[in-house]
Amino acid sequence: MQANPQAALLVVDVQQALIDSRPWKAARMLKAVHTLLQAFRQAGAPVVFVRHDDSPGPGLAYGSPGWQVARQIAPVQGERIFDKKYNSAFLHTGLGAYLKRLGVKDLVVVGMQTEYCIDATIKSAFEQGYRVLIPQGGVTTFRNGRLPARKINRLFYHHIWAGRYGEVLPPAAVIKEAGL
Repeated sequence: MQANPQAALLVVDVQQALIDSRPWKAARMLKAVHTLLQAFRQAGAPVVFVRHDDSPGPGLAYGSPGWQVARQIAPVQGERIFDKKYNSAFLHTGLGAYLKRLGVKDLVVVGMQTEYCIDATIKSAFEQGYRVLIPQGGVTTFRNGRLPARKINRLFYHHIWAGRYGEVLPPAAVIKEAGL
């Protein structure tokens, strides 16, 4: 299959410590990410991982076991990993310049956490002119105060991102839209 040089998969903060903490519907999110990874890898399209460094705190501290990309979706040789200290995957990481060099126009965003790093990354990507595709089930989070994770996801999918910052579609439709 011929790769669409304009589409890239961006896997944000799917790190071992977060997965081990059992976010809402983690298995569903990992399955969606795995499906997309297979499609992008088979097509030879770019796959990019992002890791959040929460040093000096435990869990997501740079270099710690929990900071690593979750073993269920580990990068393969040749896939880039960008490390970040802020919610947006674009802020001070070099990600934007890398995607520009590749000629990426469509960005498929998956990962964690919905209301923090995923939201900031989607909005940053939109502001930089990317067409953002968000797979249903491809992001997750934890309960946040009084809000259960399912309500947070529903709010962002249907009332914040869809039709404003990106297109929210089933994973199979995302693969088709990405031209894979």
